Amino acid sequence: MTRKFDAIIIGTGQSGPALANRMNQQGWQVAVLERHLFGGTCVNVGCIPTKTLVASARAAHMARRGAEFGVVIDSAVRVDMKRVKARKDEIAGQSNRGVTNWLNGMENATVIQGHGRLTGPNTVEVNGETLESGRIIINVGARAAIPPLPGIDSVPYFTNSGMMEVDFLPEHLVIVGGSYIGLEFSQIYRRFGSEVTVVERKERVVSREEPEISEAIREILESEGVHFRLGAECISISSEGEGVKVGVDCEVGPPAVTGSHLLVATGRRPNTDDLGLDKAGVAVNDRGIIQVDDQLHTNVPGIWAIGECNGRGAFTHTSYNDFEILAANMFDNDPRRVTDRIPCYALFIDPPLGRVGMTEQEVRASGRKALVGKRMMTRVSRARERSETQGFIKILVDAENDQILGATILGINGDEVVHCLLDIMYAKAPYTVISRAVHIHPTVSELIPTVLQELKPLE
Repeated sequence: MTRKFDAIIIGTGQSGPALANRMNQQGWQVAVLERHLFGGTCVNVGCIPTKTLVASARAAHMARRGAEFGVVIDSAVRVDMKRVKARKDEIAGQSNRGVTNWLNGMENATVIQGHGRLTGPNTVEVNGETLESGRIIINVGARAAIPPLPGIDSVPYFTNSGMMEVDFLPEHLVIVGGSYIGLEFSQIYRRFGSEVTVVERKERVVSREEPEISEAIREILESEGVHFRLGAECISISSEGEGVKVGVDCEVGPPAVTGSHLLVATGRRPNTDDLGLDKAGVAVNDRGIIQVDDQLHTNVPGIWAIGECNGRGAFTHTSYNDFEILAANMFDNDPRRVTDRIPCYALFIDPPLGRVGMTEQEVRASGRKALVGKRMMTRVSRARERSETQGFIKILVDAENDQILGATILGINGDEVVHCLLDIMYAKAPYTVISRAVHIHPTVSELIPTVLQELKPLE
């Protein structure tokens, strides 16, 4: 027997439950399918638990720095990893339970625990049952991508998900991958007390960023004792006693790094390879990313893809915005689009990186005339007061229409302060609106008007 619904949502990441709630409010009968953990990556193995670990690591770091501030700690700082994990589990668990209870409390939602697979353009099979709807929304997220490194299958290793189960201190954590996930874990575990080495195939970390940002981030982490092996052209994996050996074949330094544990942080891949997309005729690219248009439709009428699986944003905030776009188009006669949003993201090392809009490289490539302002964090009172003077503020402005093109804030509170600029960009207001604003002293935000008052031509 086939059960019919007004809509079927496969997956409960950041956007799925919110969309289910809106459909529930509209009186739609909606089936919500989840094969594993309610809440998806962010709630269970991503943003919330990892930033909880970041907080614990910062507490340990600041305790060790106490003497710099005149605070004397007589005994050595010790990290209890079981308590660290228990705190992380409780905070992430609260979010998981919140999403689960929210969905189960929706009057018009039928929540099904099981792996849903498409069997046609309007049918889904789950737990041996067929569900039918003219509206199917795919919200299946992504998982760690494991590259075919020689020897990778011969040793145990962690991914970002597996690291959530660690309740001990690795003696020497070797991380393959020098981008956002790898760098966050490198600082976390170095601050907990592990020796940490990051192995990266490219010549610099977070290579999508500008060279000066990559260099500054590497210097921040090196200052805390994180080791880097960059330009590792021929990475291989093998066991070494009870540990692991990672061949790096770099021109500088020993040809291999030996550690006690291995974390593979080399990107992510969408959870679309066991979804029956071919049976419905849904188009994907060579990486398995579902192809969508500017309003999140797939090539099949009545099927949409939202969240990380559509390749239009790899963040929790872009996933939630996908929900807002789809709901606006479905229910509000408001033709919102993916291209309406301005790129923004953060790297949650400490101090953090906040990024919005275009990079300097992108501005130069566009050929437009631009202005640039930059100030080192050593010239920011809040940073000096906190003895956290690493990083800089950099803002790019269109020289012809005075609109802000992009900004980078690498430094204390950078992940928060950057929103001052993001909001002005969404308003399409000239930079003078904020350059003439009076901000509170002493804060990091007060330097945004100052930087904008000191713009120079980008040469």
